[in-house]
Amino acid sequence: MISSHLDVLTVGNAIVDVFGQCDDGFLLTHGVKKGVMTLLDAQASAQLYAALSQIQSPELISGGSAANTAVGIAAFGGKANFVGRVYDDDLGAAFRADIEASGVGFDHPPAPTGSPTASSIILVTPDAARSMNTFLGASIELEVRDLALANAAAAKVIYLEGYLFDAPNGPAIFAEAAQLADRHGAKLALSLSDPWCVERHRLRLSAFISEHISILFGNEEELTSLAQCDSSEAISVLSGRVDELIVTRGPNGAFIGAGQECYEIPAKPQGLVLDTTGAGDLFAAGYLFGRTNGFDLFQAGLLASLAAGEVITHIGARPQTDLRSLAENI
Repeated sequence: MISSHLDVLTVGNAIVDVFGQCDDGFLLTHGVKKGVMTLLDAQASAQLYAALSQIQSPELISGGSAANTAVGIAAFGGKANFVGRVYDDDLGAAFRADIEASGVGFDHPPAPTGSPTASSIILVTPDAARSMNTFLGASIELEVRDLALANAAAAKVIYLEGYLFDAPNGPAIFAEAAQLADRHGAKLALSLSDPWCVERHRLRLSAFISEHISILFGNEEELTSLAQCDSSEAISVLSGRVDELIVTRGPNGAFIGAGQECYEIPAKPQGLVLDTTGAGDLFAAGYLFGRTNGFDLFQAGLLASLAAGEVITHIGARPQTDLRSLAENI
């Protein structure tokens, strides 16, 4: 649905997370490498999905880094839309139904041509090991016109997922996002996503950040890859190139800086740490919700830390407690 007010428009890979439980024998039979992430082609992904469906009805959840962040913002009571590409198939329909049920706007129709909807088949064995089998499919066929059709005029922030820069149209989509942000007076935010992604595109990403990015998210490894120096020096270098710099440090909390104003944010785990999947995505969700709803830097940082601290206490990248109550206690 089209909204006249939007806190954040997130842009990234649309991936259906397919959760299933199995034993080691199932992994062995189907050639799944235990405990790691393996990239699959369309045929291998379809075969594994069919095999899993024969033994259970897998849980289907809309995923991908930017989509997770959008869901987190909505869980706080904010307004978020997501831009990503799904195919006109069952998994594409499942992605749309799930993300819309989470309160996120997803307006673009499914693609009638191209690759099947992306999926990550996540197999959990009794010892809690997670084996991820990912098919990128339609997600990396996102086109510039997909973003051009989004409701960017209503957004306070346009948030880009760094993984998207790997897609064939990634650099052009980033350029379109920058133009939309300039045209509509939105801030442009970027998550670096992965140190290897940064390394592959360092020169172009660095130039794009200097020219267009207002809010930059990254962990210490990603920042050192980008700036090619240690983390403290990288913070000093990058702080002068963006308006707001957010550096996550896992159990050591986070750094948040804007010009001469900077804060060390403590980690806020809400229980025993079981799974760090989605921690960075929810940290970004808490921070962006805070900054688009009147929170100052420190308050937004605390909110981000609480959101990340909640998602790491259970399996999966979706919050399982009321995030609005966290916001009320800041």
